[in-house]
Amino acid sequence: MQKVYDMLIVGGGPGGYTAALYAARAGLDVAVVERLSAGGQMALSHQIDNYPGFEEGIDGFTLAQKMQNQAQRFGARTIYAQIDAMDLHAQPKRLRTAREELLARTVVIATGADPRKLGLPEEQSLIGKGVGYCAACDGMFYKGKTVVVVGGGNTAAADALLLSRVAKKVILVHRGQQLRATKIYHKPLMEADNVEFRWNSQVVQILHAGKVNGVRLRDVHSGQEQVLSADGVFISIGREPATAMVEGSLALDERGYILAGEDTQTNIAGVYAVGDVRSKELRQIVTAIADGAMAVHSAEQYLAQFE
Repeated sequence: MQKVYDMLIVGGGPGGYTAALYAARAGLDVAVVERLSAGGQMALSHQIDNYPGFEEGIDGFTLAQKMQNQAQRFGARTIYAQIDAMDLHAQPKRLRTAREELLARTVVIATGADPRKLGLPEEQSLIGKGVGYCAACDGMFYKGKTVVVVGGGNTAAADALLLSRVAKKVILVHRGQQLRATKIYHKPLMEADNVEFRWNSQVVQILHAGKVNGVRLRDVHSGQEQVLSADGVFISIGREPATAMVEGSLALDERGYILAGEDTQTNIAGVYAVGDVRSKELRQIVTAIADGAMAVHSAEQYLAQFE
């Protein structure tokens, strides 16, 4: 007989490993399917100061390892593989990798969301060297310094406002001539004396000498270019949920995030969405962890009806 897990968790970020911890402690046979390493986007953060319990902060990679080790201590298993296909309507549910087919009574989708990138050639190599995607994670590194925020939506506005409280100067660069962010952000940003706006502009080059030291801007109308000095660049042009695998099976919102309430239940019974992949207001480590715990609570209720 092929093994049938009580729960398979797709994605080993904080939401995924919290679900694994709670499931294992509840006596469920659970495994996390992760294609790379524990932590997801969290593992890329050099310093996390907004996660409770670490008064000196902690780097994301170490925190991810601690979460994984804690879940595995109680019997959760980690399977390193890429999921190629899912049949979430089947019972048991079927997940296929290049090597095997995995069966489970319940499935937790914890695949996260990736920051949208500008696509500049130097961008990837400068991550952690002045290029960032999470002001809440890395903003304190720029206390008293000059930072550029790229974008004009809610993410960029929130990041610029947060950074204005710690940085010497914040330069917000937007392709349009006004913010697309909701009105609640406009007044505090306009009133901040250390926030400068560069409208109708795009970053075409990130300048560096080992670390970021400036950006080259281009006017989207005239094509005229200028160089600005800066210690860091936060690219805040939104995120892309990792939901390609479940399109057509799970209900998604207009931005591609999985529709699931606070109970994390999706439109398919026994399938739950946790963390950044779920349609929600706030995407942080602590909210992903809350989702993970709730998913197991919901799954236990679902599984109880078959006992």
